[in-house]
Amino acid sequence: MTDQFAIDAAALRDALLEQRAMRLPGGLYHLTQVALAYNSNRIEGSQLSPEQTRYIFETRTVIGDARVDDIIETSNHFRAFDRMLDNVGAELTATRIREYHAILKTGTSDAQKEWFAVGDWKRRPNVVGGRETTPPAQVGIEIDALLAAYPGPMAFEDICDFHHRFESIHPFQDGNGRVGRIVMFGQCLANAVLPFIVTDDEKLYYYRGLAQYDDEPGYLRDTFRHFQDRYVAAFARFAADPNSRPG
Repeated sequence: MTDQFAIDAAALRDALLEQRAMRLPGGLYHLTQVALAYNSNRIEGSQLSPEQTRYIFETRTVIGDARVDDIIETSNHFRAFDRMLDNVGAELTATRIREYHAILKTGTSDAQKEWFAVGDWKRRPNVVGGRETTPPAQVGIEIDALLAAYPGPMAFEDICDFHHRFESIHPFQDGNGRVGRIVMFGQCLANAVLPFIVTDDEKLYYYRGLAQYDDEPGYLRDTFRHFQDRYVAAFARFAADPNSRPG
């Protein structure tokens, strides 16, 4: 069955890459980078505003008061997104996932902690939403099994399943949600599925979808469809004309 949001994935990726190379202001790449970094970091506790996030992207400086880690992780998120774009269509491996984490967490205060593994699987047990996650010793095995379960093209439902399983494993000490959402964006581009941004203002629906996925996967899938609608509403005109700019 054709996905209701099936896209020309190659054209969308090319538009993102072209606009990155051009450093085109106000286009699809620019707006996606800012919106994704702002929302994904905000979900995890960043206190930066959308305006501060945009300013970091455009000028590599910050306006107003801001926590150092928030600034570093926002800048790192831009780089991780770029790395994902470079690898759209390539095989997703455990090494690639760890690379995204290394990019995201390098230079942060977490990176200074002896027990915190930057770019590697967690060393201490953790929980998510009050639920136990995969023990550290089993993470590598579970990630390998997850990747092996999706060796070829993925439908929208497969991408939802993968994301839920990834977040249930919770392979890193911190940064799981951000890495998982970057991976998911790349999977959408690679499989002709409209990408989307999980927004901070509706994160409770996202959390509910993850928490209840085993019993009712429709909650998460419907939430992601809603985010696809929002992405279309915000950025459709930029996808239709990669060189368009707001009037």
